[in-house]
Amino acid sequence: MKEMDSILAEIKKVLALEDPQQLMQAVELLATERRIFVLGEGRSGLQGKGFAMRLMHLGRTVFVIGESTTPAIRPDDILVAISGSGKTGTVLALAEKAAKKGTTVLGITSDSNLPLAKLADQLLVIPGATKTGAGVKSIQLLSTLFDQTLHITLDYLCLKISQKTAITNEQANQQHSNME
Repeated sequence: MKEMDSILAEIKKVLALEDPQQLMQAVELLATERRIFVLGEGRSGLQGKGFAMRLMHLGRTVFVIGESTTPAIRPDDILVAISGSGKTGTVLALAEKAAKKGTTVLGITSDSNLPLAKLADQLLVIPGATKTGAGVKSIQLLSTLFDQTLHITLDYLCLKISQKTAITNEQANQQHSNME
C-alpha cells in the first residue's frame, strides 16, 4: 500500500498547485447559458466525456466533439479543449478552428507554455505529469497523474457550478437516466 500513499500524495500536490483564480474563471464561464462542447483524445477524452455527462445533469447544453449527434460549433459557444501534453494534433487543430470562428476556448493542459495554452481564451493548468515529462513527477505511467487530477478538477468545477446555479442533487438526479 506504500505506492497508494505515494499516488495520493502526488494527487494532493498537483491539486495544491492549481490556480484558484483559473478555477473560478472556468466556473463563471461554464455556468452561463451558452452551449458547451468538450474535446479531448485518449484518457483525457474519456475524462471529458464524464465531465460532459455531469454538465448535462446540471442542466447545461453540452456536446462531445466526435459524437454523431454533435452539431456545428458557433461563435457564441464554449469549447473545452483538453490535452495534458498541450500538443495533441486533433485537439489543437479543432481548437484553432473554433477559435477562428470566435468560439471561446477553455484550454485545459499541464503547463501554460504549451501550444494549447497559448491559443486558449481562458486557461486551466493542471500540472500533473504527462507522457512528455511535463508537470509534477509521478511514480505512475505516462499521463496517469494528469488524468487523475483532471477528473477530480472537473468534478470540482461541477460542484462549484451546481452551487452557483443552485442545482440540487435531487434536480441533477432528475436529469439522470430514469429508464428503470
